Amino acid sequence: MSQHSLDDLAKLLLRLVLGILIFFHGWAKIRHGIGGIEAMLAVRGLPAFLAWGVYLGEVLAPLLLILGIYTRLGAALVLVNMLVALFLAHSGHFTSFTSSGGWRLELQAMFLVCGLAILMLGAGRYALGGRWN
Repeated sequence: MSQHSLDDLAKLLLRLVLGILIFFHGWAKIRHGIGGIEAMLAVRGLPAFLAWGVYLGEVLAPLLLILGIYTRLGAALVLVNMLVALFLAHSGHFTSFTSSGGWRLELQAMFLVCGLAILMLGAGRYALGGRWN
């Protein structure tokens, strides 16, 4: 297998893993609603309607990544979603560690950095395509 093919396969793997894992969070929001996010926004004096943006970052964006359609847009939406999540739900955890020694924000950091990598790399050859792929 050529290096170019391996690169494209790695991009597909990265897109699929990030897309599927983020979509699980979105599916939970579809099933249980976004009341918790609306409450976090209200506590910070922000309008509750902004909570609807989570559907862009946790449902639409993962689907774009998985399919390889407008992949860079999907990655940008994941990045914004993660930055908002860090601000709303995790702002006090930046220096926290778990009892097993892990950083409390490992998952959020991994999602954010994977989104950044996809934004920089694009979808690769194994994608359905799109104008901003």
